[in-house]
Amino acid sequence: MTFQTQILTLYPEMFPGPLGVSLAGRALSEGKWACSPIQIRDFATDKHRTVDDTPAGGGAGMVLKVDVMAAAVDQAIEKAPNLSILAMTPRGRPITQRRIRELASGAGVTIICGRFEGFDERLFDARPEIEQISVGDIILSGGEMGALMLLDACIRLLPGVMGAASSGDDESFEQGLIEYPHYTRPAIWEGRTIPEVLRSGDHAKIEEWRKRQSENDTRLRRPDLWERYKNARD
Repeated sequence: MTFQTQILTLYPEMFPGPLGVSLAGRALSEGKWACSPIQIRDFATDKHRTVDDTPAGGGAGMVLKVDVMAAAVDQAIEKAPNLSILAMTPRGRPITQRRIRELASGAGVTIICGRFEGFDERLFDARPEIEQISVGDIILSGGEMGALMLLDACIRLLPGVMGAASSGDDESFEQGLIEYPHYTRPAIWEGRTIPEVLRSGDHAKIEEWRKRQSENDTRLRRPDLWERYKNARD
């Protein structure tokens, strides 16, 4: 089954962009996923194809017009009603690896890319099926870069995209921890050696070391994740 993606954007030329190369690019050429950008400006009704207006109450910037955005969203839903609908916005809920896995196991996603000061809030009131998503506590010029990030995270999990089905099992966030550190040859570099346990051939000790490293690094680097991990075990 092909993983379908629709991207509502003012810059459709940004897609597939970097997703047209490497693992995602090969998967695209093999039909494992499909990319369908939708130009939001096509849904403007005036001769200037206006998609934004000044914010109610005053303030800097411009806001995407709700009538234009709703028309674009409605057509996307009509074309592919079985896809999850996401809006990229810093006001959204932070995306997690668990949610990525859920999305990747489905039929695909419709992603709405914000620009300017963002969306008219009435869009979400009137279309409650839209899930508001954030990729972190940062502000981007638009939702396109976040959409590319989200799509990459989904595509790599599709069947047959990664070399082995278990390739992502130990990666950061999959088990609630950040991943353990990695090493490779040469065994000695600038006086620094690969940890002895990794050269021992004792797989049980290696797994124990990796688990301990993941826990220690998560506790020190991501105390927020560590608290959730501890609470889940209690």
